[in-house]
Amino acid sequence: MSSSRSVTPVKVGVIGLGRFGRLHSLTLSGLAEAELAGVVARRAESVVALQRELPHVPGWTNLDRAVEESGAEAWVVACSTSNHVSVVQTLLRAGKKVLLEKPISESLAEAETLAPLVTDDPPNLMLGHIILFNSEFRALREEAARRGGLQYIDCVRHRPASIVKDFPGENPLQATMVHDLYAVQALMNREEPVRFSAQFHRAEVGSVDLALAQMQWAGGTLASFASSYMTPSGMAPRGFDRTEVFGRGWAARINTNPRPVEVWDEQARWPMPLEIRADLAGPSGMMAEELRCFCRVVRGVENVPVGATYSDAMQVQRWLDRLEAEALRV
Repeated sequence: MSSSRSVTPVKVGVIGLGRFGRLHSLTLSGLAEAELAGVVARRAESVVALQRELPHVPGWTNLDRAVEESGAEAWVVACSTSNHVSVVQTLLRAGKKVLLEKPISESLAEAETLAPLVTDDPPNLMLGHIILFNSEFRALREEAARRGGLQYIDCVRHRPASIVKDFPGENPLQATMVHDLYAVQALMNREEPVRFSAQFHRAEVGSVDLALAQMQWAGGTLASFASSYMTPSGMAPRGFDRTEVFGRGWAARINTNPRPVEVWDEQARWPMPLEIRADLAGPSGMMAEELRCFCRVVRGVENVPVGATYSDAMQVQRWLDRLEAEALRV
């Protein structure tokens, strides 16, 4: 299909007003392709807090009322993962289009229950994985497609050591490495690996603070992944991300986090850890591009891209289950 810009703004609602839900709301408010039709949160305080920034946006704490009263034709689901499937079921049964933040569910079996409600023509579900819309990754993907001969992919994604204490039990395999799995899925054009291996390192309190994984494809391509909660407080507030790709006769590297903007006072600071600018006067970066793509999908002028379909999400969820089982077996 053509990727031409939609003419009529898409009326979009946002469910969940945590960090990403707020960013989605602010970004949608500044896009010509969208109209923010309303927001939904569990707590009225969250709605009121957002309305201080966006005073004219209606809000609800009841999803059914919001679906009925908002006029939204599409929804961004950014609530807690434990509520993803039930919320998406409600929206798809109501005939709405959905952009769902990753992952679909904490359980592969629960994620599979959405299958009867998901359609491909026209598509009614798109997964939210902003790395697919990062400008550097998109350039890397174009280079890989043009040059071919992929032999080795190395993905590194490290986050602050404080997460171990602030979010006990959170596993970097599920919370951070998943982004790189989607990136590699796109680079490998959805090809299924033939070998998996993984290992965990645990902090003194027993929580996993480092996940290592390796995958290999039938053609010989190898990919390695490292995701951790190990960066000290003096580093960028969201750690750092790096991807290196080696092909036959060529290599490439991208450093997607933090972005190359640094400020110094009594210490070094990184004011733009991710390529997200939720500026009402003109949003830019990977979230803005993801939401623009979603609007084109809703309008039927673009297909859901590789890495963002329901079947893509299920493939990566199966990879995660396989890698976790391999790591726990050690």
